[in-house]
Amino acid sequence: MNPEKEFFEHLASGRFMIQKSRSTGGHVYYPRMAEPGTGASDLEWVEASGRGTVYSTTVIRGKPPAANANLALIDLAEGPRMMSRVDGIAPEAVKIGMAVHARVITEDDHPLVVFEPVGD
Repeated sequence: MNPEKEFFEHLASGRFMIQKSRSTGGHVYYPRMAEPGTGASDLEWVEASGRGTVYSTTVIRGKPPAANANLALIDLAEGPRMMSRVDGIAPEAVKIGMAVHARVITEDDHPLVVFEPVGD
């Protein structure tokens, strides 16, 4: 089966899954047929912890009346980095190094992973 299709099927069922190589233990995101760097093709689906840290962020300024939004790169606790956004706070309040946790939502009839700040 197509790894990208499988990933979105997991999301549609409310599960944030990433791939992991059985032989190297390395985690993989974005879904693919082999682990980057090693070429290991023994990838299996595992539940992501959902924990992450903001690696970088930018504010996308909306033309009024549209609201501003943020775009962030998130380092997952398992190792891979993914692009997403941080919800639950103002886009300008998202900071590099901020601890976040993943949540699966549906937007415009498509499931996606967003992050929220971890409370103190």
